[in-house]
Order: sequence, then C-alpha cells, then structure tokens
Amino acid sequence: MTELLTLAASTAPGLPLGITEGGTWLLRNAWLIPLLPALSFVGILFFGKRMPRGGSELGIALVGIAFVLSLLTAAAWIDHRDNFEGEEVHRAVAVAEHGDDHVEAHAEAHGHPSLGVHNTVTWFEMNDVAFTVGTLVDGPAVMMLVVVTLVSLLVHVYSTEYVAGDRRYTHFFAFLSLFSASMLLLVVSENTLQLLVSWELVGVCSFVLIGHWWEEKPNSDAALKAFLTNRVGDMGLIVGVTILFFAVGSALPGQFGSFSIAETNALAGAGQLSHTALLVASCCLMAAVMSKSGQFLLHTWLPDAMAG
Repeated sequence: MTELLTLAASTAPGLPLGITEGGTWLLRNAWLIPLLPALSFVGILFFGKRMPRGGSELGIALVGIAFVLSLLTAAAWIDHRDNFEGEEVHRAVAVAEHGDDHVEAHAEAHGHPSLGVHNTVTWFEMNDVAFTVGTLVDGPAVMMLVVVTLVSLLVHVYSTEYVAGDRRYTHFFAFLSLFSASMLLLVVSENTLQLLVSWELVGVCSFVLIGHWWEEKPNSDAALKAFLTNRVGDMGLIVGVTILFFAVGSALPGQFGSFSIAETNALAGAGQLSHTALLVASCCLMAAVMSKSGQFLLHTWLPDAMAG
C-alpha cells in the first residue's frame, strides 16, 4: 500500500486522498485501543476463573485504559486538526475522458482541511492488489472511539452485578471484551476488508451474548434468529464491498481493485466512480446497517434478543 500511495507537494499530479502518514504518536498508534480489550478477551478466557472476581476486573481495567487512551487520542486529534502542517497523500488515477477537469477541480477545492491519520502495513500482495491492515483516524473515528469505550466501560461495570453468581460469569466477560474490541476495530478500520472482518466479529459476539443462557429455549432461539437475520443484511455488506472494490480498481492504473476507504472516498468525491455502482453499493451497505441496528424490515430479531 505504501508504495502505491505517493506523498506529493501541491504541484505534483494526482488525487488528494484527505489523509496523511504523519501525525502524533497517539494518532498513528490508535490500534492500541482495540488491542486492549482483545488482550482482555484472551486473558479472561485463559485465566479468568483463577482471578478473584472471575476476570471481570481485567475486563474493566483494560477497557478503562482504552477509554483514557481514547480521550487522549481525541485531544491529540483536536491539536492535529488545528495545527498539523504536514503533507497530504496523493494517488495517481486513470482519468476518464473529460475527467481530468473533475480531478483538478477536486484537488483545488480540497484545500488543506483536517487530514485523517493513515497508518498501515502490507499483509500480502496478490495480482497487484495489496492486502493491508491498519488504522484510519479522523474526526468521526475519534468521536466513536470515545463513545464506544465509554459505553463499554459502563456495561462492564453494570454487568458485574447483572450476571453476579452466574455459572458462566467468566465466559460472559470474555465475550463482552471481544465485543468491545470488535467494535473499536471497526471504527478505525483503514480498508473495507478489515471493516468486514470486524463487522462479522461483532455479529458472532452478539450471537454468543444473546444466547448466554442457552439452556432456555427462547434464548437459544433468539440468538439463532439474530444470527440468521444479520447474515441476510451482511450479504449486502459483502456485495457492497465487492462492488466498491472493482469500481475503485477501474479508476486506478495498474490494478483491478482496492479495499482502501480513503481511495474510495476521494475517487467518489472527485466524480471518478460510476454513479450506478455507488448507488447500488450504498443500498447494499444500508441493508447491512439496517440488519445490525435492528431497523424496519430487518428488525424482527431485536425484540426477541431482549430475552437473552
């Protein structure tokens, strides 16, 4: 990915992506925030039953640290937004006929607003497509980091009494931590493939937590209903990600697809992606959001989930 992205001065050709590889240490290492509850999951799973409070203390401690890091990251973002003077990442594009005016106009109008902080490593490459893992930290991502860690911390504290004395107390806190880690990873995902993985992890954790008291048939039925209903919506996410992958690839020279969220946003904003492809992909992504958040048509799992 790094070799495909070119840091350029404002006079160099290419499409500005609205991101930078600079930024403070906290913004470049936001992956530590989802890592903490992920470590909590592993620790509780293997050592929770040996701990005085069944592992809940580990979950609360690490999610609490993640919350503090989120607040510090938010403060770092405000400073970055107001004072950062580094270079913006540009990307060469295969401009369609009469499309160069759109790219130039986008580059001129883009200015130098708040640049998202982009930090990735290449996992592997295949057929000129780079599969990367990393983080993309911008204003909405920072806001959601604070919201998710705060709500998760409150849920962890509340659950110490809610499931007190339960025979699977440790199991509950392990998956509650994994649930938190999955949501945080989703928030800072740099590419749609990573987003898809974290999205599915959220679904698996929902299934496990809804069916926590699986001995009671209404609970196990509710968990299965939630799992199957969400899979319907998740098909929309898979289709939407696939459409965007090939649509972005058609605008990039030398490759047939890209999972990069920054590239997708920049190309869409510059008018370099097919309107039809964007419309269909948006509808597919909306279907996924509808199922996960229990909105009308794909909401039927949510009332039953309250039983679990």
